[in-house]
Amino acid sequence: MAFEFKLPDIGEGIHEGEIVRWLVKEGDVVEEDQPIVEVMTDKATVELPSPVAGKILEIRAKEGEIVKVGSVLVVIGEEGEAPKRDGREREAAVVAPTPAKKAEKAPAAPAPPPPPAAPPTPKRKRVLATPATRRLARELGVDITQVEGTGPGGRVTDEDVRRFAEQIAGVKAEVPAPPKPEAKEKVEAAAPAPPRPAAVPLRYEELEERVPIRGIRKRISDHMRHAKDTAAHFTYVDEVDVTELVKLRESLLPLAEKEGVKLTYLPFIVKATVAALKKHPWLNAHVDYEKEEITIKRYYHIGIATATEQGLLVPVVKDADRLSILEIAAEIQRLAQRAREGKIELEEIRGSTFTITSLGPIGGLFATPVINSPEVAILGVHEIKKRPVVAEGEIVIRDIMYIAVSFDHRVIDGHVGAAFAKEVKALLEDPQRLLVSM
Repeated sequence: MAFEFKLPDIGEGIHEGEIVRWLVKEGDVVEEDQPIVEVMTDKATVELPSPVAGKILEIRAKEGEIVKVGSVLVVIGEEGEAPKRDGREREAAVVAPTPAKKAEKAPAAPAPPPPPAAPPTPKRKRVLATPATRRLARELGVDITQVEGTGPGGRVTDEDVRRFAEQIAGVKAEVPAPPKPEAKEKVEAAAPAPPRPAAVPLRYEELEERVPIRGIRKRISDHMRHAKDTAAHFTYVDEVDVTELVKLRESLLPLAEKEGVKLTYLPFIVKATVAALKKHPWLNAHVDYEKEEITIKRYYHIGIATATEQGLLVPVVKDADRLSILEIAAEIQRLAQRAREGKIELEEIRGSTFTITSLGPIGGLFATPVINSPEVAILGVHEIKKRPVVAEGEIVIRDIMYIAVSFDHRVIDGHVGAAFAKEVKALLEDPQRLLVSM
């Protein structure tokens, strides 16, 4: 008997999902638990496995379509079995023969010859690419449907478009030049050129691309708007001399390389943040103004804002206080890779108690980060640069970084926020203290 596989409830608060990509087609035979479709919710992209073994009889949701939880995605059955039809289709099947029987009693008129079939319209290839990549393709004169994508899930990247454009340019360069014209042609060429036709006005709407706000981008949009509408933001900025931290990290690089771990500055910042949160527990909290409650967390799940092609995600390093610096580094590396490959699971982006956002080497001077609601604070770290500073009465060159901490002023008073930032600064300027908890 045919089985209708419906979009399941794949997470708390999830009501719909976007069909990103089908991994099977009608007629394919699948095994139980075999991934058959990628679905993007407002929190993550997940692969849904087939709940039964059988043959794909009918796919009822197209790629790019938004479907509600409980809607039928696909019908799976046995070889030779037909998919179920809804009531209207069954009614049409019953009613349709009646006029046909009446028509049999009347003399049949000769049927006109069928019109010639129109040539089939070629189906346009569906391309996974960001709006910026599509714009780049248009600027370079590249048909993006002809480009082979090398990104996650076959996504076309900027590098793919540029490589394709270079290949086209190379082919054009190999075309032989036309033969030189004879003398007569030169005389004709000297004649006055005909007037140029009037320029056709550009239709600028044809140069626009409309992108629905869906999936992760919609989640980011709603979340940031909610955070700005509810939390009373204020931001505290401080300067941190990380010269000793730079030296410590460099000394640990061989050990990290031996362990197969990419050691950035972020694990040290996570450790310093957790230590400061233990001294200032009100910053490791969630606020619920509907219930008029503040929940202070006695565990430390640190969210790490991560840029992906789909948008900004916040994977969570769970129980960061129980991990060493190298263990934190390994977990950040694992989560970031899964997020950028689109394989992050809902459980890996839930439950943060405090968030850190870093733009790494392009971090600029400083910014004012938006709180990851319902949290009450967020730490932004920025680019490390060598700057002249005064130390012990002399001008010296030191490694300097700015930190910016945004707080919800409804919960965190100014002096409490400043004390927290000063504690983070002190730990990063004397990072040997962090080694005690390695």
